[in-house]
Amino acid sequence: MATFLYRLGRSAYLHRWRFIAVWILLILSAGTAAAVLTQPTSNSFTIPGLESVDTQEKIQGYFPGGQDQLEAPAGTVVLQAPAGATLADPRVAGDVDAFLADLRELDGLAATDALVSPVLAAAGLEQQMTEQAGAQGMPPEQIQANLAAVGPLSADGSTGTVPVAFDAPSAMEIPAEDRAAFEAIVAEHDDDGLKIAYSGNAFQMQEMSFTSELIGIAVAALVLVITFGSFVAAGLPLLTGVIGVGIGIAGVYAATAFTDSISSMTPTLAMMIGLAVGIDYALFILSRFRNELVHHIGGNDLSPKELADKLRSIPFVERAHLAGLAVGKAGTAVVFAGMTVIIALVALWIINIPFLTAMALAAAATVAIAVLVAITLLPAILGAVGTKVFAGRAPLVKAPDPEDEKPTMGLQWVRLIRARPLLFLLAGVIVLGLAAIPALNMRLAMPSDGTATPGSPNRTAYEMIDDAFGPGRNAPMLALVEAGELPEQERPLAYGAAAAAIQDTDGVVNAQVIALSEGGDAAQILITPEYGATDENAAVVLDDIRAGAERFNDDTGATWAVTGVTPVYEDISERLSEVLVPYVAIIMVLAFLLLVVVFRSLWVPLIAALGFGLSVAATFGITVALWQEGWGGIIADPQPIISFLPIICIGIVFGLAMDYQVFLVTRMREGWAHGKTAGNATSNGFKHGARVVTAAALIMISVFAAFMLMDEPFIKVIGFALAAAVLLDAFVVRMTIIPATMFLLGERAWAIPGWLDRILPRVDIEGESLTDESLRDTAAVPSRQ
Repeated sequence: MATFLYRLGRSAYLHRWRFIAVWILLILSAGTAAAVLTQPTSNSFTIPGLESVDTQEKIQGYFPGGQDQLEAPAGTVVLQAPAGATLADPRVAGDVDAFLADLRELDGLAATDALVSPVLAAAGLEQQMTEQAGAQGMPPEQIQANLAAVGPLSADGSTGTVPVAFDAPSAMEIPAEDRAAFEAIVAEHDDDGLKIAYSGNAFQMQEMSFTSELIGIAVAALVLVITFGSFVAAGLPLLTGVIGVGIGIAGVYAATAFTDSISSMTPTLAMMIGLAVGIDYALFILSRFRNELVHHIGGNDLSPKELADKLRSIPFVERAHLAGLAVGKAGTAVVFAGMTVIIALVALWIINIPFLTAMALAAAATVAIAVLVAITLLPAILGAVGTKVFAGRAPLVKAPDPEDEKPTMGLQWVRLIRARPLLFLLAGVIVLGLAAIPALNMRLAMPSDGTATPGSPNRTAYEMIDDAFGPGRNAPMLALVEAGELPEQERPLAYGAAAAAIQDTDGVVNAQVIALSEGGDAAQILITPEYGATDENAAVVLDDIRAGAERFNDDTGATWAVTGVTPVYEDISERLSEVLVPYVAIIMVLAFLLLVVVFRSLWVPLIAALGFGLSVAATFGITVALWQEGWGGIIADPQPIISFLPIICIGIVFGLAMDYQVFLVTRMREGWAHGKTAGNATSNGFKHGARVVTAAALIMISVFAAFMLMDEPFIKVIGFALAAAVLLDAFVVRMTIIPATMFLLGERAWAIPGWLDRILPRVDIEGESLTDESLRDTAAVPSRQ
């Protein structure tokens, strides 16, 4: 592979304009495809085979015309009178009527005739339910309990709800101008006389913001300037990183025309990982190119200006050869590192969760593009820039060659570790182990209005409903009772028995029949729990209701199953929890096997995999402590951890951890293979790779951490977890625990059974085959400087 990549890099440098033209065509094609094919993303996080999902599909069969609760273009407007007043007070009632009148004028809303004051709606509902339930012999207290569970007006009359629906096929297809017009009317009427908020599917559409990415890029630019001492060189990884991400994101949006599994978060994740690895991969190759130039001209401590002057004396074909060497050596590690990220992400496919698979495949495709950009477009741009590649000297930054500066900070650090390896090993393991303890209390949940940004309309509406109607109003469940096997006259008794049995379940406030199928063979029972959607007790109530289904079937012959937004999200969280351990096991085994091939050792892959496990566990522990438990008051609004964060974090961090493992340890093995003692090889290899890995890790951390500036809490948590994971894995595991263990193992670190050594494929990860002078085909090529 190293030879192939050498020729590819050299060719890209020599024929730079051809390669650049191809990438420009790819950029234009991707942009055109996105503009023509883009469809609304999905907001549905469902998994085939879950009881709640299957029940939802059955409901749509029994009750045609209904919409998926997770996709319906509907929401709820919450109105609240000033303190000490009610919505029935004449002045407040006038404000409510004026607001609703303006809403009825909106073209984007459907069924505007149903937009009535909560006071009138409550009175009409009370009359209707009293007449119907009284005729059926229902006790008055049960009638009042049912009214309280579904009524649009709170008991004190201060808060009311108004359902709204947009004229669109689904929530994600609501035109932006219709939603904006609605929000403008709300803003106009939301004042001291009437407090208005809204929530629901229709208002969960998130606009993609690039502010956080720009901040991450700015920090990455600073790291690159310090690394290279040149504004031009610092700008190249940023340019190629943005190009790769742009193509990847365009491809994700174009793919929405062919699948409905792409969620609104998929482009964000693809951008997050694609931008980070894109910049890093270009950094590795550009740093190696600089190193090859320095060795070629025989200077180790040249300033950027001196390097630029020397560079002008190197013929064009010679520079192409050096670019080929950079791609052949560092590019081999980049390809391998990219493959580990891609494999870890694609492995999520085996979990069989459509929205998660789509997110993983989109991120994997973006990483693949980043690799291709680094090994083809970057050398082409180097050829186009020519001798100006290290121009634009940054003031006060000398940036000596990272591989030859003596003594480097990395060398000083590894000498400290070498003096007391056991101490550093134990310290690293103990720190990570203690940090991992809070992960034992991890509670997973899907994002909802209750976890939205405090102060947002969705969160405000959720809290207003919680205070006025009780937490359970925000977490309704729906039971489907099937009684088709019973005689027709026995079915009403079965439905009544089901409602009574469910209401007797601990944690259930109310259960009432709200609909009968046309044939009378099924009924829907609305369940109001005692707890809100973000309360861990809601899962207990759901389990208890489902546990009673078997007894109900034995007693009546009918069956029930539970669905709704809360049950769907609880089922998803449970499924993700179930597959977490198997997925971790797959990743750990995969890491071990890949590294056995690369390093031809058993100990090195073992400690690399175990170190990865430690860093991930510590990341989860810190994330739970801060974001779920609220330790130290750093996070003002602690919430459960988003359900798919652990798996996404593991998939991404695995690849990045192997990146750093490869770039650090391959140089150690190279030194050992050339006759150095194991200890000297470890020190020397660490010295060579520490600075570029540090720069790469800082770039990763800055890009991921910048996502904490986004408004959505679950994006903040993901950005924090990924940044923390890179920090812990790069600096505690790869740059402390790994060298400490290598010193303790000594020569045993590179031991491998003879039979295994014979059957393993040989991977030239360091490009040792490129030392052959025959590679330097300096045939007559016009000097195009």
